Amino acid sequence: QVQLVESGGGLVQAGGSLRLSCVASGSIFRISDMCWYRQAPGKQRALVADITRGGSTNYADSVKGRFTISRDNAENTVYLQMNSLKPEDTAVYYCHQSGTGQLKTWYDYWGQGTQVTVSS
Repeated sequence: QVQLVESGGGLVQAGGSLRLSCVASGSIFRISDMCWYRQAPGKQRALVADITRGGSTNYADSVKGRFTISRDNAENTVYLQMNSLKPEDTAVYYCHQSGTGQLKTWYDYWGQGTQVTVSS
C-alpha cells in the first residue's frame, strides 16, 4: 500500500522559485529510484529529473542549471527545487518511484500530480 503524496505546487511569477515535495509511505524508499515527470496541456508526460538509490542525478536539458532533485531517506521524501522558473515550466508535476534489478521493474508507483503555473 505505497502512497506518494506531493505538495508544493502553485502559482508563481517568472523568475521565481518553488520546491516540490513527495513523501512515500513505503519502507522500500531507500532502495528506490525516484524521479519527477511533468505534463503540460496537450503534451506527453516527460521526464524532468531523476535520482537513483545511490544519489546520482540526471536532468532534462530544459531544466539543467535551474532545477535540483534531492532525497532524504530518513524522511522518505524526494524534493524538486525549481529556480528561475519560466512560463514553459507550467505543467502538472508527477512523482515516480521504481525499483529495478535483474532486467526487471519490480515496482512502479506514481503520485497524484501537483499543478505548477508560472505566469509571465
